Amino acid sequence: MRSGLDAGLRSKSSSTIKMLPSFVYLTPDGTERGKYLALDLGGTNFRALLVRFKKQTSRLYHKIYTIPLEIMQGTGEELFDHLAQCVCDFLDYMGLKNTRLPAGFTFSFPCEQSAIDTGTLVAWTKGFKATDSEGHDVVSMLREAIKRRNDIDLDIVALINDTVGTMMSCAHEDQRCEIGMIAGTGTNLCYMEELKNIEKIEQRATKTEEKTQKGEKNENAGAEKNKKDGEMQKMCINTEWGGLGDDGCLDDIITLYDTEVDQNSINQGKQRFEKMTSGMYLGEVVRQVLLDLTRRGLLFKGHVSETLKTPGIFETKYLSQIESDRLALLQVRSILQQLGLHGTCHDSIIVKHVCLVVSRRAAQLCGAGMAAVVDKIRENRGLDHLDIAVGVDGSLYKLHPHFSQVLKETVRVMAPQCDVTFQPSEEGSGKGAALIAAVARRKRDV
Repeated sequence: MRSGLDAGLRSKSSSTIKMLPSFVYLTPDGTERGKYLALDLGGTNFRALLVRFKKQTSRLYHKIYTIPLEIMQGTGEELFDHLAQCVCDFLDYMGLKNTRLPAGFTFSFPCEQSAIDTGTLVAWTKGFKATDSEGHDVVSMLREAIKRRNDIDLDIVALINDTVGTMMSCAHEDQRCEIGMIAGTGTNLCYMEELKNIEKIEQRATKTEEKTQKGEKNENAGAEKNKKDGEMQKMCINTEWGGLGDDGCLDDIITLYDTEVDQNSINQGKQRFEKMTSGMYLGEVVRQVLLDLTRRGLLFKGHVSETLKTPGIFETKYLSQIESDRLALLQVRSILQQLGLHGTCHDSIIVKHVCLVVSRRAAQLCGAGMAAVVDKIRENRGLDHLDIAVGVDGSLYKLHPHFSQVLKETVRVMAPQCDVTFQPSEEGSGKGAALIAAVARRKRDV
């Protein structure tokens, strides 16, 4: 992980950990005041939020809008017109239609950012197929849709990733927070990196300077200005650490069960670390283990049922339920019966142990990754000891009975020179987006 982090920061690296610059240079300092909009497109729903900051408190108001399938799979113009209509409705609902508010836009699809308020859509995911969008700046598309309406005005100051939002949301409560982590359906981490270590930003700024000297249009004026600002010593990096292992560096710990899960996935050979650590895949890893044990006659009297052969049938939520079970194993038996798997008490013990091993490994791998990050930050700053906080979100961390504890213990053992406090985040994509808008405007106004 540490090697991948360092490689990803280099300008000409082909590291599987992408280390994407977020262009967020500052964390909240507690002086944020006023009203901000947060817009959140993460799937089939679009959320519009109004966040009011007063001293170190905040209040949120929100409304959820469904994105119809025909809009998701229509044209890009239709999709962004629909989003603009939702924003207009929300402002009307809040009595703010004639007010120009700064907004943060959480857009949970792969984007290549060149400034805090620009992002080129790399590819649609999650069932979206809106045409004439990929390769285009999504902030510009939303601005143009709002302009076409001519009845609302919006100052979109930041495009953000939900992991960065998680960090910012917690940093508002605890200014030691300089890391954000998602441990849920997917997994990701961001952290504040020293600007001098981000070669790809240094290279971009140098190229921009050369272009400007030649009289060409300065497309990265924001990056250049940020580089020159004396106070901007750090930038939040979105690691996209789920790609660790795509180059084979994890092959010595990848099991035959992981290989089966990968080969049956829609993105074979990709996101290998994520497939060992995230909620989307852990249930499937367990199913592969149970299938193998049954075929070897060690479980369910060697009877391989059709249920057990069905991909996705063993949901990750079952791991939490099974591992929460007490000695009577009633929960285990109940779940197995729901799945049509009729086993003995001994079978239930084995199933519970498999769930425990798979989730423990996931937590330890995430803990090892976190240890690499906090030690890197400590070394960056030349410290013997680091005291830092991490904002965490995601169902695996919040709802699994043991995941968070194993994660913390692993970090403690593997990074003994770091004291790491974990803060559960609330509203990373809402409050976090509004905070980034507030910080971005504060920086812009300096």
